[in-house]
Amino acid sequence: ADRQVITAYGAGGFSISGKHWAESVVVFHSQTIASPVASFAEVTLESLEPVFVTGPDAELLLIGCGPGMAFVPKGLRAAVKARGVVIEALDTGAACRTYNLLMGEGRRVAAALIPV
Repeated sequence: ADRQVITAYGAGGFSISGKHWAESVVVFHSQTIASPVASFAEVTLESLEPVFVTGPDAELLLIGCGPGMAFVPKGLRAAVKARGVVIEALDTGAACRTYNLLMGEGRRVAAALIPV
């Protein structure tokens, strides 16, 4: 009951544990927060700071890039890894499904999601 479950995505938003979000979000197992990032091109170490300071410790960060997958720039990947987190980019739908699966397995996962 205390876990954040992504139950729907699309039409420019998300339904997460009974709440609708019409913006990008960062989802942790115990909370969801809004994100100002509107496109994958805007993802930076600074935009991901909530993963390192707001949420519970995550070992894996999934980036929902929007309708298609994109590659995480080498410098960003290295900077996130230096903070002890593995980063993986997927299209937003795959990121939502993967987050739910890993969270359900008890993994320390977070997802930064851009709406589709």
